[in-house]
Amino acid sequence: MPQEIHQHTFANGFTLLLERMTHVRSAAFNFLLPSGCAYDPPRYRGIASVLSDLITRGAGDLGNRELTLALDNLGLDRDESAGVMHLRFWGATLAQNLPPGLELYADILRRPHLPGDELDAVKALALQDLQSLEDEPRQKVLLEVLRQYYPPPLGQDRRGTPDGIENLTSEAVRRHWSKHFHPNGTILSVAGHIEWEPLLAQVESLFGDWKPAADTPLKLGKRPKPQPHLAKKTSQTQIAIAYPSVPVQHPDYYAALGAVNVLSGGSSSRLFTEVREKRGLCYAVWATYRMIMDEACILCYAGTTTERAQETLDVTLAELKRLQKGIDKEEVERVQAGLKSSLVMQEESTSSRANSLASDWYNLGRIRSFDEILAGINSLTPQRIVTHLRKYPPRDFTIVTLGPKPLLVGA
Repeated sequence: MPQEIHQHTFANGFTLLLERMTHVRSAAFNFLLPSGCAYDPPRYRGIASVLSDLITRGAGDLGNRELTLALDNLGLDRDESAGVMHLRFWGATLAQNLPPGLELYADILRRPHLPGDELDAVKALALQDLQSLEDEPRQKVLLEVLRQYYPPPLGQDRRGTPDGIENLTSEAVRRHWSKHFHPNGTILSVAGHIEWEPLLAQVESLFGDWKPAADTPLKLGKRPKPQPHLAKKTSQTQIAIAYPSVPVQHPDYYAALGAVNVLSGGSSSRLFTEVREKRGLCYAVWATYRMIMDEACILCYAGTTTERAQETLDVTLAELKRLQKGIDKEEVERVQAGLKSSLVMQEESTSSRANSLASDWYNLGRIRSFDEILAGINSLTPQRIVTHLRKYPPRDFTIVTLGPKPLLVGA
C-alpha cells in the first residue's frame, strides 16, 4: 500500500505533517517545540524539564484535576519530555478522539496556567530525578561523555543542576514559556486513520492565529576540558566512548548506520561477540548512532568489573578500529535483515510513524518514504561500509570512565 503523506506550513511557521494509515483505528500525534534544555538559561538549568511537567497542570478553562480527567476520558496515552533541542508532547488514542485531544493540547501549549502553588512540588520531583543519577552509574557516564563530546549547550542534560532548579521562580518559568513557546519552528506530526482536510482545517483554527516570535539562535561554545574519569567507590567500572560520524543528510549516512549495526546489531554483532561472548569481559556492551543538530557521533558503552576494565576498554577500541579492515557479506545481510524488520514494524505503529515524520522534517526538511529508506538499506555492501569507514574512521575518541580507579585511555 503506497504511503499517503501530507504537509503544510502555515504563515506563522507552524508545520503540520500527516501520514494517513487506513489499516489502523488509532492515531498518534507528536508536538516538537524548539525549547529543549539547550535553551535553558545558565541560572535556570533544568527549567525545560520543570516546564514540561508544570505546563500540563491546568490550561484554558480547566484546572489541574479537570484537565487530567479530560485527557484520561479520551483514553489518551501521553507523555511530555525535554530533549536537547525540543520539548516533546506525545499522545496516542483512538482516531475518533484525536480532534478533542488536539483541542486540549492547544490550550496546554498556548494557554497554560503554570500554577505557582504547584511549582515547589514540581521542583522537588525534578531534584529527585537529578539525585537518582547517583544510583545510575551507566546513565551518569553516558551523560558525561556526551557533555564532553558536544559543544555546549548541546551536551547539557535535561535534568539541569541543583542550583538551577532551586533558583526557579514562577516568574522565571512564565518568562521562559513566553519566550520559547511560539509557532515558528514548531512541528505537529500525526499518523493514523485521519483525513487530511478536516485535520488541516482544525489545526488552522487552533494554531493559525498563534503569533510568531523572534527565533532564539543557539551560540555554541567550546568543548569543556576533558575529564576522562569520574571516581566512585564501586566494584564495577562504566566505560563510555564517543567519536564523530556523518549526519543524517550525508550521502554516507546509510553506510554509517550499517557500520554501527555491524558493531552492535544484536547477539551476532562484533562487540557482543568479541568483547562479551569470547572473552567474557563485560556484562553489557553496545554502540549506537546519535545526532544533535548537525553534529553526529557513534556512542559506545561497556559495563564491566574493575579488574577487567582496562582490557575491556582496550579490546573495545581495537574492535572499533578493526572494522575498517573488512566486513563479511553475512554480517551485512544480518544488518539488513534487522533494519528491514525494524522498518516494517515501524510502519505498523502510529506512534513510531508520528515520531519519524517529525524527526525527518526537523533534520531533512522533508519526509523520507518507505521505499527510499528500503533502498538505502538495500544499497549496503561490505565494500560500501568499509569505504565509508576508511573515509571516516573511528578516531578522535572522547572517553569517560566511572569507577574506583582511572584507566589508561591511550593504551
